[in-house]
Amino acid sequence: MSSNAMHVAKTGLNAQQTRMQVIANNLANLNTVGFKSDRANFESLLYQVKRGGGDQTSEGTALTSALALGTGVRAVNTQKLYSQGGMVNTDNSFDLAIDGQGFFQVLMPDARVGYTRNGSFSRSAEGTLTTASGYVVQPEIQIPDDATEVNVSQDGIVSARSADQDEPQEIGQLTLASFANPRGLQPVGESFLVQTIASGEPTVAAPQAQGIGKLVQGSLESSNVNVVQQLVEMIETQRAYEVSSKAITSSDEMMRYISNNL
Repeated sequence: MSSNAMHVAKTGLNAQQTRMQVIANNLANLNTVGFKSDRANFESLLYQVKRGGGDQTSEGTALTSALALGTGVRAVNTQKLYSQGGMVNTDNSFDLAIDGQGFFQVLMPDARVGYTRNGSFSRSAEGTLTTASGYVVQPEIQIPDDATEVNVSQDGIVSARSADQDEPQEIGQLTLASFANPRGLQPVGESFLVQTIASGEPTVAAPQAQGIGKLVQGSLESSNVNVVQQLVEMIETQRAYEVSSKAITSSDEMMRYISNNL
């Protein structure tokens, strides 16, 4: 019996280690532009049903509930929490933030499309709008070499003006992608997520269309990590880990007592 209890407690240790890793990652990305905090979800393992609810205990009587012993817990998945992050003004014309739903689309080196909320963009040597890592934003925006001013409207229209022009000229249209189940997107690092079966196919449209948010030029979306909440959850996780560890110690002492005295 004690060995079973030790196994159950061990699953608790593993679960709390997983939760602590998720919390640590959230705190590590506190200042990552567009980062969305993660949450670990858990479920109980199979129960050992010794006696079922309603089993007869004597003539005319029955158990009012089952005798079922749990076998532990396991992590099921992690979920991104897509609440809106705060807007940080940068006064950089290439910095863009999404106010509302939607993701920027970026062509990654493996030819997949990456989706991100990180709008810290730059102009490459070729004049293309890229991420900080040099990945090209989709649809591709080509900025003229002689452009002295670049404007991006809330609905994604990109215009540029050169020194010899009185009015900006439209040079492209940024679109955003949305998903029926954004939590189904798979994180792959570098602030990117990729499409999965769970996320469904993307709906691509201009900002402010089909329920997609608007663009804010000269600003970046900060992470939505709540430091106070994460610290509280860290303390809870630490205490739960200590309790599971204590359960293993107590089970070991019980087995030692049985071994020495029976």
